[in-house]
Amino acid sequence: AMDAVISPLDSTPRARPAFLLAGQGAVSRLLIVSAALLVLLALAMVYGASVGSTPIPAGDVADALLQYLGVERGVDPSSATYRIVTVVRLPGMLVAALVGGALACAGAAMQGLFRNPLADPGIIGVSAGASLGVVLVMTQTAALADFWLFSRGPLGGALWRIPLAAFVGAMLASGTVYLLSLQRGRTNLAALLLAGVALNAVLGAINSVLLLRAADTNALRAVLSWLVGSLEGRGWDYFALAAGPIAVSAALMLLYARDLNLLALGEESAQALGVDVPRLRLVLLALASLLTASAVSIAGPISFVGLVVPHILRLIIGPDHRVLLPASLLGGAAFLVFADGLARSLLAPEQLQVGIVTALAGGPFFLMLLWRHRRQIALF
Repeated sequence: AMDAVISPLDSTPRARPAFLLAGQGAVSRLLIVSAALLVLLALAMVYGASVGSTPIPAGDVADALLQYLGVERGVDPSSATYRIVTVVRLPGMLVAALVGGALACAGAAMQGLFRNPLADPGIIGVSAGASLGVVLVMTQTAALADFWLFSRGPLGGALWRIPLAAFVGAMLASGTVYLLSLQRGRTNLAALLLAGVALNAVLGAINSVLLLRAADTNALRAVLSWLVGSLEGRGWDYFALAAGPIAVSAALMLLYARDLNLLALGEESAQALGVDVPRLRLVLLALASLLTASAVSIAGPISFVGLVVPHILRLIIGPDHRVLLPASLLGGAAFLVFADGLARSLLAPEQLQVGIVTALAGGPFFLMLLWRHRRQIALF
C-alpha cells in the first residue's frame, strides 16, 4: 500500500508519488545511491581529466589517478601525462566537486525548508546576494592583483574577506526573500519566485554599477568571467579556502535531516512533534547561505545545480532528507565535474565557463518544472 501524505493546506490524504527505490529502507537506499554516485564521480573525473587543450586517453588518465592514490600502475611520476592529470587538472576537478556538492546540498535543504520544488540558491537570489558581496569587496580593493594571491603579497592575509562578504550577502538575500514570501506563516511559492526575480534584478543592477565604476580593465575582465561562473585556474589554494566551511556546514545540515522531514508535514504539525520551527528556519537558512557563499566565493554564481540534482535524486531515492542530503553532495559533485569537462571539450582548445553549460542544461529543466507546477504558482 502506498503511504498517505496530508498537505498542511488540505486535510485530504493523497498518494505519495512512487520513486525508483521505494521498496528499500533508508539505509539501503543511502548505500545503493552512494555507491552509484561514487562510481559516476570517478567516471566524471576520468572524463574531466582526459579532455582539454591536450587530450589524454581515458585509460592513461585512470592509471595516473590510481597511481596518485597509491595504487601501483607503472606510471612514471615525471611523465607529462602524470603531471598534466595530477598537477594541472586534478585540483580544478576537486574544486568543481566541492562547489557542485555544496550547491546541490544547499538546494535540497532550501527546497525542504520552503516546502516547494523550485527553491534554488540561484533562482531565489541567494547566489546574487553572495555575488554582490564578492563584487563589492573585489571592486573596492585597491590592489586587486595582490588581493587574489592566496599565500603572498600585501593582501594575502585578507583573502577571507571574499567568503565573509559572500556569506553576509547570501544571508541578507535569503532572509529578505524568505520574509517577502511569508503568507500567514507559510511560504507562498509565487511570492518566493517573484521576490527572487526582483532581488536578482536589483542586485544585478548594483553589480553593474560597481563594474562600470571599476578603473582596472584587467580586474573588470576577471570579475566578468567570475560572474558567469568559472572554474578556470582554480587550484589547491581555492580548495583549501572553501573545504572547511563546506564540510562543516554540510555535516551540521545532516543533523537537521529528521526535522526537515517533519517540516514536510506542515509547520503546525512539525511544531507539535517537537520541532522548534523558527529556530530551524534560522539555522538552515544560515547553513544553506554558508554553503552557497563558500561555493560562489571561489567559482562565481553557477546556476541550476541546486535545482537539477535534488530533483533527479528524488525520483530515485524519494524525499527523505536523511538520504537526499548526502546523496545531493555526491550527485552535485559528479554533475559539476562532468559539466566542467564538457565546458573544456565543446570548443577545445578554447574553454567555456562552466556556468554557461549548467545554465543551458538547467534552464529548460526549470521551465519544465514551472509547467508541471503551474497550478500552484497561479496568482489569481
